[in-house]
Amino acid sequence: MRCFFAPETDAHDPRFYLVRGQVAANKELPQRAALLIEGLAQAGMTTEAPAHFPEAALSAIHSDRYLDFLRHAHAEWQALPDQGAEVVANVHPAGPVRAYPKGIVGRAGWHMADAACPMGPHSWAAARRSADTALAAAQAVVDGARAAYALCRPPGHHALAEVAGGHCLLNNAAIAAQHLRRHHDRVAVLDIDVHHGNGTQGIFWTRGDVLTVSVHAETSAYYPFFTGYADETGEGDGKGANLNIPLPRDETDDAWCAAIETALARIAAFNPGALVLSLGLDAHEADPLRGLAVTTPAFGTAARLIAGANLPTAIVQEGGYLSRHLSANLSAFMIGWNSH
Repeated sequence: MRCFFAPETDAHDPRFYLVRGQVAANKELPQRAALLIEGLAQAGMTTEAPAHFPEAALSAIHSDRYLDFLRHAHAEWQALPDQGAEVVANVHPAGPVRAYPKGIVGRAGWHMADAACPMGPHSWAAARRSADTALAAAQAVVDGARAAYALCRPPGHHALAEVAGGHCLLNNAAIAAQHLRRHHDRVAVLDIDVHHGNGTQGIFWTRGDVLTVSVHAETSAYYPFFTGYADETGEGDGKGANLNIPLPRDETDDAWCAAIETALARIAAFNPGALVLSLGLDAHEADPLRGLAVTTPAFGTAARLIAGANLPTAIVQEGGYLSRHLSANLSAFMIGWNSH
């Protein structure tokens, strides 16, 4: 399997993170990539740098004003008096009447859902290359690969068409799905990250040509809080093209794998030409953002189940945060996939 990683993404090194009113260390750090590369090596796999893709692939998913914000936000922020080192929103729009602001503080609030996606001097370049990584995996699938893997940093599945959130700036999985959609009438996205893929759901909410399925920890008291419920099925042309499978917190291997089987049955009924897998490894029992209690061997089981769908698959890395188990979790997944 071809595996893609852009070393430039290591320059995205976010520091700010707000948790229950306290500033803490950010969880989406460059060390994640090193651990994931180690996991690939344990499975006998190496990475290659992705090509540079046209920005039109981004604007097919994200609004022009959002891309402009991401491109210029840090420089404009640094021109403020008494500014912090990173762009962090401290005000957000509310109420039925809203006007798009001109100033960078207001635009940060418009385009950033939370304080978990701070932007530093290299964040835009890293997000751009992270999207290239997902596109490279999608293109490898278009070119005939059974599967390809994209080690994306920052991740993407919480990013909406013009809103960042949850460590995510560009929605890599959605960008990959749209690229595949150019070659297939129908594409499916399966998200097995522990957090609901609210951004991917929102982007394709009214479309019937892209099925979105998310298996995640239930969200009534867990990020992203406001979406991820079983009654969210899409609207308009997208009615019935969204499936959420929320699991009780601390659920373990059997229920998680059973939910993935349910997801795959829905995908088979949709009969897509290709699949994007949003691969989160943060369902693991030792993940610092723990929501479920999945063990390392279950990632191998999940891989065998998903590979058994026999769909051309672009695997896009989402979560899985700093723990000594991260490498082993990816290795288990890749060994499971390659054994099918």
